[in-house]
Amino acid sequence: MLQEFYIPKDLVEQISSTNSDGVVTIQRAYAVEKNDFKRAGEVSSQIKKIMKQVGVRPDIIRRVSVAAYEAEMNIIIHSDGGSIEFILNPEIIKLVILDRGPGIADIQLAMKEGYSTASKDVRELGFGAGMGLPNMKRCSDEFMIESEVGKYTKLQIIFHQSA
Repeated sequence: MLQEFYIPKDLVEQISSTNSDGVVTIQRAYAVEKNDFKRAGEVSSQIKKIMKQVGVRPDIIRRVSVAAYEAEMNIIIHSDGGSIEFILNPEIIKLVILDRGPGIADIQLAMKEGYSTASKDVRELGFGAGMGLPNMKRCSDEFMIESEVGKYTKLQIIFHQSA
């Protein structure tokens, strides 16, 4: 069963498509830069704002917001920059996270709570506790990760709205 969305006027320009059944999909892409601690959290805040405006359930908003924030921080801390794509329709919310290097050599190890490759400087700022990937997976309904050392890491995180 599809949830009805009220689309506020200021979001209409963000709508990327409407299918033949009239189902609206909102799609946004955000750039995230390496070491940009000054703007850290802005992407996840924008995503949360959109979900609130269209009436996503609060429990789903919380889960998506946590995963988006963790992804945003991982890009800032561990990569050479990247992007977060946010896709929302009445059935699912999907985050596609893609970063540029350095990749993850051992994904299984990186998924363990407490494992971190964050620098001493980042840890002194209060980040890099090794909970990012495990938190993203815990919050999601579906979690996929792929990585190539020296090139990229890509995450696809899906949240079902009907659950």
